[in-house]
Amino acid sequence: MLARGTFIADRYEILDKVGAGGMSDVYKAKDHILDREVAVKVLKAEFAEDVTFVTKFRSEAQSAARLEHPNIVNIYDVGSENGMYYIVMEYVEGITLKTYIEKKGRLNFKEAISIAIQVGRGIEAAHKKNIIHRDIKPQNIIISTEGKVKVTDFGIARAASSNTIHADVMGSVHYASPEQARNGYVDGRSDIYSLGIVMYEMVTGRVPFDGDSTVAVAIQHLQEEMVAPSAYAPDLPISLEKIILKATMKNPDRRYATIEDLLMDLKKALVSPNEDFVTMIDADEAEKTRIVSPEEQEQIRQELADGDDEELAEDDEEDEDDEEDEDDGPVNPKLEKAITIMGIAAAVIIIALVVYLAGSFMGWFRFGGNKNNEKQEEDVEQVEMIDLRGMTEDEARDELSDMDLGLTVKGTASSDDYPEGQIMEQDVDEGEMVDKNTTIEVIVSSGPGEIDIPNVVGQEEDEAISTLQDAGFSYSRNYEYSNDVARGRVISQNPTGQGKEGDTITIVVSQGVPTTTVPNVSTSDTQAAATSKLQAAGLNVGSVTTEHSSSVAEGNVIRMSVSAGTTVDQGTRVDLVISSGPETVYYSYSRNLSMDLNYDVPVYVVLKDANEKELWSGTWDPDANRNLTISASNITTSSGTLYYTPEGGTEQSKAVTFTRQ
Repeated sequence: MLARGTFIADRYEILDKVGAGGMSDVYKAKDHILDREVAVKVLKAEFAEDVTFVTKFRSEAQSAARLEHPNIVNIYDVGSENGMYYIVMEYVEGITLKTYIEKKGRLNFKEAISIAIQVGRGIEAAHKKNIIHRDIKPQNIIISTEGKVKVTDFGIARAASSNTIHADVMGSVHYASPEQARNGYVDGRSDIYSLGIVMYEMVTGRVPFDGDSTVAVAIQHLQEEMVAPSAYAPDLPISLEKIILKATMKNPDRRYATIEDLLMDLKKALVSPNEDFVTMIDADEAEKTRIVSPEEQEQIRQELADGDDEELAEDDEEDEDDEEDEDDGPVNPKLEKAITIMGIAAAVIIIALVVYLAGSFMGWFRFGGNKNNEKQEEDVEQVEMIDLRGMTEDEARDELSDMDLGLTVKGTASSDDYPEGQIMEQDVDEGEMVDKNTTIEVIVSSGPGEIDIPNVVGQEEDEAISTLQDAGFSYSRNYEYSNDVARGRVISQNPTGQGKEGDTITIVVSQGVPTTTVPNVSTSDTQAAATSKLQAAGLNVGSVTTEHSSSVAEGNVIRMSVSAGTTVDQGTRVDLVISSGPETVYYSYSRNLSMDLNYDVPVYVVLKDANEKELWSGTWDPDANRNLTISASNITTSSGTLYYTPEGGTEQSKAVTFTRQ
């Protein structure tokens, strides 16, 4: 666990631990460069030691960092330090959907659909960039204090796919698709399945499959039929139930083909929750046969016309009599009964169809509203249409709901009269009488028409912001290191071309060349060791010189040109001074012996240094060599001893001092 106040990459200061999972610990931190709060996810040691996993983890996280969407927790940075691998993400103040469900028990269908739509939009943005989440679950969905729904951990789950179903991730297996459970092919439909399970949990307060182990839950996903959510939520609209059932089909081919298709049905369910519009993809006839029970037959009979009902009953009795009379061979009674029931069911369906068609032709059945105020055989209750222009979609929907009318957005169009998000057109005019249960179609304003977005690439940050604001745009900014663009200038912008007044233009501002911290190089480091440390920090070794030193071993570093701990640009050259060992001082000695000796006999003379190393020797003869001179140089000690022995006498000595050369 990282302690409060710990710095990562000399940039992110740990403030507090906010969560933990099977893969990582999550900390709230402060980015001191951009002066903002961030979330730092640190891989646990068992994952960090797996080289293959770390490589895949960094690759997928970097890929996910390309995602920018209001419903996705954005990734800012990926890195490592001293064997610790981390991801820096957007910090969202709020709670997980899991916690929210636990607090509320069950969500109403409107709230559940709203959350599902926001999650689906985040998934949609990822799928468009070919990124599959693989671990959609309430624990990975955050509801901010402002009510925004954001999905986190994009790109991370893929790196962990080989570890998805194990004891450390018990929460994940409850939402894993059957193909994930059997380690099969995974695509966008797997995320759709997981989102379907999340929707199930939102409206029921429980997951459809549960057990004592991950294996047990996984097997349920593969083999067991899911209890319909209406069994736990009787008030659940049919549209949402069928959406959930379609999204969670065990066969991916029977689910929604794309997240866009799912979003379309979810939006329709908000407008017409009780309409049965969801198209289910049937399994092959050989896969499942539907047998109509006697009780179902009786119910159908009661709903038919009098004469038809009685005729059918008589036909049933005749069929049963015929069964008892036939004895042509060994017939399985159960099979025979099933065939009979199937025949009866077919007859019932045919009769029902005939009655319906006849009734429709004769005007017995009428469906939907009548905008032209035509006279029906039975009076249809009508209401006077109100003016929806200037209302938001939610405001209009609330007003129409009180009038038993529905609302659908037919499309959007630019308008100088109505701000973005307000209704500008409606298909039924104000004051016109309209049948209850009619769905009103509207056009919503997309705001003013598009205008040119100024190109601010290359401008100074403040200048670029001023240019965008003057043109009527908002802005957001990110920062990146660049070897090519000077610090403080704009590297890129998005979007370009044209946009609407008030649109947000994202600019990327250069932080200049990436920085690094000069490592600690001590006098115990050799030149080779110092070079390795500097290169690992992204620095270059500059000039290398030598100096004598009595305190630093020969070959070790005496000092650097830049102090350890200093923050510098990557690639900076650092000069080194290397010890050549202690400095050697040389001495000399010269003296005429006649100045010191007063003998009548020859004298044998020897000069030695302080280490008793002989430097010079000779014989002084008072007659033949009286002016003999001692001469020695390149002496490595500052003093020595002069030894002289008279012929036939005793050796004597005298301390002498040498002269520095």
